[in-house]
Amino acid sequence: LDSLPPAHYKETMSTILVWIQQSETKLSMPQVAVAEYEIMEQRLRELKALQSSLQEQQKGLNYLSTTVEDMSRKAPAEVSQRYRTEIEMILGRWKKLSAQLVEHCQKLEELMTKFQRFQNDTKTLKKWMSEVDVFLKEEWPALGDSEALEKQLEQC
Repeated sequence: LDSLPPAHYKETMSTILVWIQQSETKLSMPQVAVAEYEIMEQRLRELKALQSSLQEQQKGLNYLSTTVEDMSRKAPAEVSQRYRTEIEMILGRWKKLSAQLVEHCQKLEELMTKFQRFQNDTKTLKKWMSEVDVFLKEEWPALGDSEALEKQLEQC
């Protein structure tokens, strides 16, 4: 009986596995090209919420690890190995998921910065183009007015 996991262990294991599966599904959704900053902000908020949820689930994962250690001291070798293999598989998925979350957040933050820079550059370019358009529509000086022609040349 000492080698059997407590009921809380099984509940926690089930909760963690469901959470990992749902999170892996969320992260595996194909990333689409986004041309709206608000959508990028929303996706970043979702990823940050997932990171917070990951931290909340950490307590359950720690419980599973310590319980497996306790059971493996009391259980026969084959039972102990089965539980160790199970927890190692979960820890591997957990680490991969955690790394993916960090990577996705960093990548999205970088893209958001580039996107903002692009929007700012586009605004500047449009402003410049409208100024050039005004300049080009100005009346050209008469051919005999060399001072006005020089000034026009400098502006060009």
